Amino acid sequence: MGEKPNFILVPHDDAPPPKPPGLLARLSGFLTARSAVAPIGRDAGSPSAWSGRPRLVFGFDATASREPAWAVARQVTDSLVRVLPGALDVALAVHGGSHLHTFTDFTSDANALRDRAAGIVCRAGSTRLLPILQRSLDSPGVRVVIYIGDVFEESPGQGRRLADEMGRRGMRLIVLHDTADWMARRDAEMFLDLARRTGGCVLPFDATAPERLREILGAAAAYAVGGMELLRQRGDAGALMLLRHLPDK
Repeated sequence: MGEKPNFILVPHDDAPPPKPPGLLARLSGFLTARSAVAPIGRDAGSPSAWSGRPRLVFGFDATASREPAWAVARQVTDSLVRVLPGALDVALAVHGGSHLHTFTDFTSDANALRDRAAGIVCRAGSTRLLPILQRSLDSPGVRVVIYIGDVFEESPGQGRRLADEMGRRGMRLIVLHDTADWMARRDAEMFLDLARRTGGCVLPFDATAPERLREILGAAAAYAVGGMELLRQRGDAGALMLLRHLPDK
């Protein structure tokens, strides 16, 4: 079966790839990432009881440089639960300040999700996608993890292990990659590798096109509930984009 296309940008310069980190750096990164999984505060409490409905995790990089993108994303978070009211539970997962500080309860209430997103502010620090993936694996019923971010600053090996486990469980990672800063293009291959290992995909994030983002999020919500079949039934722009990029499995 042929490969589906994926959005990807690579740097146009000839700069050599960064040297792999040494043993101490890798060990430090691993311990930091594992400790970041430990929740802080009431919004990152232990996984809530599963109602039996399909679940989706909406993850976001809210480090300091991400404020313009976050302002757009929080306006459209309700698209995830408005598409199919009552059929899907969604949790909001946000990292900033070098740790995962928010992992809400799963809800089908669009207003509650939007209100919680409105209260989150960006904080300087390194990215923490991997704790989001780990917490998603620890939460029963999660079918899709959507992540909006620009750079990857964690352990590639640990990321691949988590992505492989997601793939074994049928959990898809869909990355909306924000390349507004050219530096983010260096990590396009890493995001693509992680997404493909889960059976997911990478799509562009465009902060100037909120309606397009709504379509993609709505399609991802439909996919979490009914898979490829429901995407084909929808047939809108967001569904067609996911159908073009998601593997046929």
